[in-house]
Amino acid sequence: MQTYEANWASLRQHTTPQWLRDAKFGIYTHWGVYSVPACGPNGTWYAHNMYRQGNSQYDYHEKTFGPASEFGYKEFIPMFTAKKFDADEWADIFKASGAQFAGPVAEHHDGFSMWNSKVNEWNAFNMGPKRDVVGELATAMRRQDMRFMIALHHAEQWWFYPHWRKDCDVSDPEFSGLYGPLHNVDGLEKGGIPDERFREWFWQDRPTGSFLNFWREKAHELIDNYRPDLIWFDFGINFVFETYRKELLAYYYNKETEWQKEVAVTYKGHDLAVGSALIDYELGRMDELTYYDWITDTSVDDQGAWSYVPDAAFKKVSTLVHNLVDNVSKNGYLLLNVGPRPDGSIPAGAKICLEGIGDWLRINGEAIFGTTPWLTYGEGPTKMETRGMFSERKEVEYTPSDFRFTCRDEHIFATCLGWPDKNLVIRSMKKLYPGEIASVHMLGVEGDLKWSQTENGLEITAPPEPPCDSAFVFKITRKNPF
Repeated sequence: MQTYEANWASLRQHTTPQWLRDAKFGIYTHWGVYSVPACGPNGTWYAHNMYRQGNSQYDYHEKTFGPASEFGYKEFIPMFTAKKFDADEWADIFKASGAQFAGPVAEHHDGFSMWNSKVNEWNAFNMGPKRDVVGELATAMRRQDMRFMIALHHAEQWWFYPHWRKDCDVSDPEFSGLYGPLHNVDGLEKGGIPDERFREWFWQDRPTGSFLNFWREKAHELIDNYRPDLIWFDFGINFVFETYRKELLAYYYNKETEWQKEVAVTYKGHDLAVGSALIDYELGRMDELTYYDWITDTSVDDQGAWSYVPDAAFKKVSTLVHNLVDNVSKNGYLLLNVGPRPDGSIPAGAKICLEGIGDWLRINGEAIFGTTPWLTYGEGPTKMETRGMFSERKEVEYTPSDFRFTCRDEHIFATCLGWPDKNLVIRSMKKLYPGEIASVHMLGVEGDLKWSQTENGLEITAPPEPPCDSAFVFKITRKNPF
């Protein structure tokens, strides 16, 4: 295997592993101390918002637990006991969903590590659950022959807590391991605390070398101890000094030779050089077939809560299946989030979503796993209004006239995103030569279907009953017409 140097020219030589190109679908979990208060809209941001006035989580905290000056975020840690956490049960559920890789958020912005860390004393093995969550999940996922991933958000810890609040524990040096090293303790020079949280972030000082070393040491510890197949990075690495980013990628990519397996990294925006890792579109996807591969991270809940929030509803199974099908047809993959309850159990609504995807993939996985995009991603009247990051805010509803295409060997898989009329036409099949089609059948249905090639495309008589829910795959087998 190749050796990589800590420069973009070398790192851009790394390619997406074949296992990920084939896998297409994975699951990760947002579960940590923030799961205890379980308050939305975005539960993972509770530790940030509970210290800042003007939001629903601040109001909830004062009403439920008292002022942050009296009840700080660290007080939730003893309440995070994870008494029902069973890594093997999670792995069973994720495997049954059809996911090919899975793993946890190893550390979120809050600074609490979910593994047995020698670097960070504020971790789940020392306190709270007193268990090596990352380690248990690594063992459980691999026992199910799934690839293991971790998500890292910990670069944002630098900006997450308002160290200028001298009345709170966030400004106490004793707790800097959790809340981050003190900086901007006298507030922000730009005129106080603005409403827009990200503007506030840009107004703060940049991370110090000691913080960046801490960030790197945590990542190295995870890489060395758990050998993840994939590392997912959040937005915060945009603020990490560029040399540290390049060095970490080279360190991880060079483990391929030692471990004798391929690994992958995802990132957002332009936080890494184009081509050095796999681009991720949070809560979004592309509107066309792309020349590069990419991944979506979205959640089973329908409000972007990410971690468990009791009043969050769940997406329809058909929405999640259509997301996966649409992504794969456009050279993308799907990473689906689940937010377990604070006790470690998987919510019933999330189980329904995962069971539904699994039921669909057991019949139709042939059209997803190990496939490539075809010459066109699809056809139909439904068009996305936006593309890329957060385009899910304007989600579309597909119809039986919408098709998505994938292929493998001599087969084209035309997935209909609704139960079609008895007599249907796939117009994109006009690309095929006369006599090129050998047979057509629907996955999950016995026998071939009646079909004909015409000037309109491929005309098919659909079977009388659907074999599944959500989407329906026509497997078109080709032959040499000459």
